[in-house]
Amino acid sequence: MNYRLQFRPYALPFRAPVRTAHGLWKIREGLLVRLEDAAGGVGYGEVAPVPAFGPETVAEDAAMLRTLGESPDAARLSTVPVTLGCLRNGLRAASRTQQPTKQAAKPGDGEGGRPSYLAVAALLPAGKTALAEIGPKGDAGFRIFKWKVGVDDAADEMGLLDDLCAALPGGAKLRLDANGAWDRRRAEQWLDRCAERPVEFVEQPILPSVRGAEDLLLGLAADYPTPIALDESLVGENEIHRWLEAGWPGVFVVKPSLLGDVPGTMARLADARASVVFSSALETAVGAQSALWTAFGWPGESRALGFGVWPLFADARFDGPVAGPFVQWEDVKRINPEAAWTALD
Repeated sequence: MNYRLQFRPYALPFRAPVRTAHGLWKIREGLLVRLEDAAGGVGYGEVAPVPAFGPETVAEDAAMLRTLGESPDAARLSTVPVTLGCLRNGLRAASRTQQPTKQAAKPGDGEGGRPSYLAVAALLPAGKTALAEIGPKGDAGFRIFKWKVGVDDAADEMGLLDDLCAALPGGAKLRLDANGAWDRRRAEQWLDRCAERPVEFVEQPILPSVRGAEDLLLGLAADYPTPIALDESLVGENEIHRWLEAGWPGVFVVKPSLLGDVPGTMARLADARASVVFSSALETAVGAQSALWTAFGWPGESRALGFGVWPLFADARFDGPVAGPFVQWEDVKRINPEAAWTALD
């Protein structure tokens, strides 16, 4: 069976630049793909590599799509190399083979054994402006808060940590995301400081490109009580498999949009009983729907999702569900990928 393959590039400004240790990210670039089968069935997918993660690029993905041609069959689609995991992901979603995974039903679950909603972490801005947002977000019902660190002076950020912890609602916890901004000494200082504070985990303290990063991260995870989460270290499924084999004891921050083999990777994580946080890659609603399908199908412990990003784009037609303290399964189902595709015409 041959498909009709189309794709459209996008360059969408964020409502406000995303500030991380990598600098300011102002525009999200990617591709939407559309596949129509011989029976007239249509599916959509998104190809959204993250520049700071590398090495896959939007230009490489677009070139590969042109190579596939306008009428590829399934065998032709399967020739996309594993190095283009985001493209493999988008094509799988568009071919309608990546459907919402079902799990064993639990009391109170929604349809198909899935939960009817999942908790979401509130995303705080870097720096002192984070303090003003905890109260309103706490009143709205958020109980997990994610704060970007490694952006400003370390002494100022460490001083602000106590103010943020004091402002948290009762029982709430803070996630610190360093985006690999620290060296070993700085990471140890932060982990010492977090040990007796309500910090759920520290995310990616060391960049994976640092010499000896794997041993360093494993050592930090063994030496300090505050869990460490891997994010930039998990560009694709190969890295996830490698860290599973290394016996990583901390958290896996999984961005499903970056995985070429979502079902296989989820199965390995589930078999290992890994601690997983599902996170946005700041994709449009098209990729977000597919990623959230994966999150709602996860059979393990449900940690608060890293999808508290919307409203995200200057053009709200590309946003996913409004970022409240919970994301509802019904809202995920209601996302209409065709609307985003049409908006790019």
